[in-house]
Amino acid sequence: MQIKDVTDYIEKLAPLAYAEDFDNVGLLIGDYNTKVTGVLVTLDTLEETVDEAITNNCNLIVSFHPIVFSGLKKINGNNYVERVVLKAIQNNIAIYATHTALDNVNNGVSAKMCEVLGLQNCKTLIPKKGIIKKLTTYVPIAEAEKLRTKLFNAGAGSIGNYDNCSFNIEGKGSYRGGENSNPTIGEKGKFILEKETCISVTFDSYLEGKILKALFDFHSYEEVAYEIITLNNSNQNVGMGMLGELANPMNEKEFLTFVKKIFKTDCVRHSELLDKPIKKIAVLGGSGSFAIKNAMRLKADAYISADFKYHEFFKAEKRILLADVGHYESEQFTKNLLSDYLRKKFSTFAIILSEKSTNPIHYI
Repeated sequence: MQIKDVTDYIEKLAPLAYAEDFDNVGLLIGDYNTKVTGVLVTLDTLEETVDEAITNNCNLIVSFHPIVFSGLKKINGNNYVERVVLKAIQNNIAIYATHTALDNVNNGVSAKMCEVLGLQNCKTLIPKKGIIKKLTTYVPIAEAEKLRTKLFNAGAGSIGNYDNCSFNIEGKGSYRGGENSNPTIGEKGKFILEKETCISVTFDSYLEGKILKALFDFHSYEEVAYEIITLNNSNQNVGMGMLGELANPMNEKEFLTFVKKIFKTDCVRHSELLDKPIKKIAVLGGSGSFAIKNAMRLKADAYISADFKYHEFFKAEKRILLADVGHYESEQFTKNLLSDYLRKKFSTFAIILSEKSTNPIHYI
């Protein structure tokens, strides 16, 4: 088995196209064609993580956070990032990171938070825009059904809980082949008016390569007429954060004690108590202050995330309970999510969950 086999499977869960533009995801160090001896799954990749991989004969580290986030101008071991990169390269260890690609899927980081909290009726907090595309193409009427089916099989035409979705219009297409043409229908140099079906299908942006391959493989024309546009529609199943409900409401102090226990933290920073029951909960792993307004707009009673600054607690406006459980604490279950996912596919292979805590914050 090669590294690419593992990363291709991860990208079925968390397509890299779902990552935020600022992020650095995918295979950061290593060669996709390298044979895998073992996989170590971790939240962060530090020097001790690389040592753990060496000890367990793992030559692939699957990390949530990318160790290389911004560009490196030199690699000489002057800081912890450079030392990790050096040690990984020297020991032929590859490093792969998922980060916001996994944040943005509906069974990713925030979904895991919902799971450990026991939330029900969960949905995406901030649906992602710009990842739905539309293909429009034109095909002879007799070939329309076959081409539609091939496009559906490649992943086109899925909208929410529906699949095989398309829009079709019959009309007439015209063309005239030049001297070097080889038209499927008609003769070169002659004006042709052919009855055609215009097919439109939407698809997730990460599937574009597969969709175009299906189009070109199964369309009969020498020159395939098509267009692809990016829609502004949001994908309700892709995006940051989640919103769910407790089976039974709690009072605020009971809720905060529950949160502290679930996230195994010594400190939960929170906004002013409002003396109201807590039932509808918004969550977002990692730094989530940007989503406070979204949680309020959806009338969440409480919002659990991390890295809130002093003035951001004022944004609660006496309308919501903000709970900062800590960055590491909010994402700590992510490595379990990844390792469980990989073990389903590679059940006879060494998938090792890192035993090291990489939390850089300590409490006294």
